[in-house]
Amino acid sequence: MVKQNIDMHQTAIVFGATGLVGKELIFELLESIQYAKVTAIVRNTLPLAHPKLEQMIIKDFYKLNDHAQQFSADCFFCCIGTTIKTAGSKEAFRKVDLDIPVRIATIAETIRVPNLIIVSSIGANAQSSNFYLKTKGEMEQMVKAIYHGNLKFARPSFLIGNRGEFRFGEKVAKVMNAIFGIFMLGPLAKYRGIRSWDVARSLVKLPELPKEKILIQSDELQQLSGKNRNAKAPIFPTI
Repeated sequence: MVKQNIDMHQTAIVFGATGLVGKELIFELLESIQYAKVTAIVRNTLPLAHPKLEQMIIKDFYKLNDHAQQFSADCFFCCIGTTIKTAGSKEAFRKVDLDIPVRIATIAETIRVPNLIIVSSIGANAQSSNFYLKTKGEMEQMVKAIYHGNLKFARPSFLIGNRGEFRFGEKVAKVMNAIFGIFMLGPLAKYRGIRSWDVARSLVKLPELPKEKILIQSDELQQLSGKNRNAKAPIFPTI
């Protein structure tokens, strides 16, 4: 259950603000009365201006430590993620999906950021034979060993949204979800596809969950998101 006593003057920093979930999360944070300031850490400027929004351009995310003292906030949201195809190799994928979140967690622990929310994946498991899920699981393990504040791992199933790029596997998954999703009940519910904006809406609520609740599965994210926003286009143009 989400807590009711909420500070209405909080600050948030979003890493990965140009991604599918990150873009939607920026929108949700700016709409939220809970947050007075939102900082997007980006390589390229978002096509958006808002009184609450600050954009910090950092071209090399492997040098985040150089800017650590500028990252003071009540909550870090890490929406960093790629694919092996986009990254170019397994090694490059691990640098993005494991190394960068671990760096962010280290900064959060060092400067004592109270809340750290990281988007992981359904099925993340350090012992998995699947490289993607194994990497996500290892990332979770390493972050938990480093960061001791209020930590949450959001584990969405495959994401439904407008990426601006074609991914054959996700296209197939969307079709299968449309056909069989209604039959995915009970333990299978967490494997249903989830809209990117529903994930974003749920992320805003995660810091208010009890501290001992660390893993939030996809069906729980869907429940936390509340009423679906019927969006047919991305909040921002494709970046």
